[in-house]
Amino acid sequence: MIAETGRIVAIEPEGLWVETIQRSTCGTCVAQKGCGQSLMAKWTGHNSYLWVLLQGRDPDNYRLGDEIQLGVPEEVVVNGSLLVYLLPLISMILVSGLAHALYAHEGLSTLGGLLGLVAGGLVVRWRAHQTRHDPRLQPVLLDDVEPVHLVTP
Repeated sequence: MIAETGRIVAIEPEGLWVETIQRSTCGTCVAQKGCGQSLMAKWTGHNSYLWVLLQGRDPDNYRLGDEIQLGVPEEVVVNGSLLVYLLPLISMILVSGLAHALYAHEGLSTLGGLLGLVAGGLVVRWRAHQTRHDPRLQPVLLDDVEPVHLVTP
């Protein structure tokens, strides 16, 4: 289980919306120059939010701004990464090779590779849409006790 600390930004009856990238710690990380999340957050200006199921917990126990511990199973991260990165790449290579074998023209091979990449990306998007409500793939709350309430001065 991979643990992550997040801050509650919205509370709903079935779950919580949690911001997982804390900008205050991004500047102190050793890998800040090679961190993709930090770079994307700087470019887009958007924060990363996760939906966390309460799994029968009372939403009244949580307040906006609370810091909570989240857990994501390792196999979910590994399988998701393999699907997101390898499927479009493999489909690009296969369709490009097929186009080259059938037509032996560089332009058509390139176009086939592009079409394969897009097709692989569409399959990934379809799979993400199909599994978006699967509780086995959702982050879970790790702290079954009280959340940490931040005191603002």
